[in-house]
Amino acid sequence: MATFSIRSMINGEFSSATATAAAEDQGQKVGLRYSMQRVQRAQVFRASANKASLKSSAPAQFAGLRRANLLDIDSNMTVSLTQILSASTVRVSASRAPRCATVMSAGAGKKVLMLGGTRFIGTYLARELVNAGYELTLLTRGKKAITSQIPDDTDDSYAKFAAAVKHIACDRSDPEAMKAALTGTGFEIVFDMNGREAVEAEPILDALPDVKQYIFCSSAGVYKKNDQMPHREEDEVDFNSRHKGKLYTEQLLDSRGVNWTSVRPVYITGVGNYNQVEEWFFHRIAAGRTIPIPGSGMQVTQLGNVKDLATAFMKIIDNPKAARQVYNVANERFVTFDGIAKACAEAMGVECPPIVHYNAKDFDFGKLKAFPMRDQHFFASVDKAMADLDWTPEYGLVDGLRDSYEKDFKRGRFIKAADFTTDDMVLEKLGVPAKQAVMA
Repeated sequence: MATFSIRSMINGEFSSATATAAAEDQGQKVGLRYSMQRVQRAQVFRASANKASLKSSAPAQFAGLRRANLLDIDSNMTVSLTQILSASTVRVSASRAPRCATVMSAGAGKKVLMLGGTRFIGTYLARELVNAGYELTLLTRGKKAITSQIPDDTDDSYAKFAAAVKHIACDRSDPEAMKAALTGTGFEIVFDMNGREAVEAEPILDALPDVKQYIFCSSAGVYKKNDQMPHREEDEVDFNSRHKGKLYTEQLLDSRGVNWTSVRPVYITGVGNYNQVEEWFFHRIAAGRTIPIPGSGMQVTQLGNVKDLATAFMKIIDNPKAARQVYNVANERFVTFDGIAKACAEAMGVECPPIVHYNAKDFDFGKLKAFPMRDQHFFASVDKAMADLDWTPEYGLVDGLRDSYEKDFKRGRFIKAADFTTDDMVLEKLGVPAKQAVMA
């Protein structure tokens, strides 16, 4: 049986069985869960569980999840080719699942309220809902237009979408105004895409006592740092994280007896992204600059495309398996920091400039953000979402990044202009030239 060194397997994007290798350069061991039957998604089952407190670990609905096998890999260990192939899912682009809007027809005028429907995730989900026949109302503060054309729209499709969307102008930070605006509206489904605190959800529940589903956008950032990866939905959560308000919102929804579902994305990329994730790499590659990445560059993380996320949200509607559940949503494969840089260059159709590594503790960047991602392993299993929601990510790493590049960056649509201030601080101290190549 052929075997491969863990170190030799790390080359950018890779499957869950090889992801653990990055730990050796971090001076830690990552226990990587993987299932030898992962390709057979039907083997992911959940068992019923006794109710438990979310504050101590995770809500009761996660307690009985079947855990995949654990594989603890030391820096000197090798993994057989059979193991690697068993833990991976081979993707063929021709076999991609169809877009959600083309297969759903259950909308039939159901009244849907969305909060946070004018930015990034919400803009794609809103279009899916309208295309599927739902009667969509966006609640915003009313300070700007509720719809705008995105690159995927044609003039005709945008006109139809804009004409179909209704609007309620209200500031969700004002609970009494929210109750007055929503009482008696009869919304059957709520998509809460921008809620950050439990107090923001409470007036919605008070005003809509008969709501059929409350679907909440949370974050994978709620998980407590763990040596065993990937994060799974039943893992311990961190009430000291900056996303703690989302955890309290999940608690509130559960305590109110609502049919709720919470989605925890990892790093989301895509056209219209207002977080500087892929754009950070695009700026440096386009300028032909050396790319400074903290640590070893072998930190393992995970991206996901915004369109795949919107599809996952759609798959929750009227799905009994999703009742009172939490789902991680992202691409099913993992990638290193260095791998993201190389994938971005591939998406742009150019050679990747040189990459250098540095110890972030050696620098005082003040309030400046030197790198767009947390300097640690951070990735999550999406097996549960794939099984329960009959959902499969459509976009691979490079084609998702290519979509962002072609429709945003290449057209001059930036979140912010290039700023290499922190790069120059690092490169000067390392004695490395800032510019070693020019983009073709």
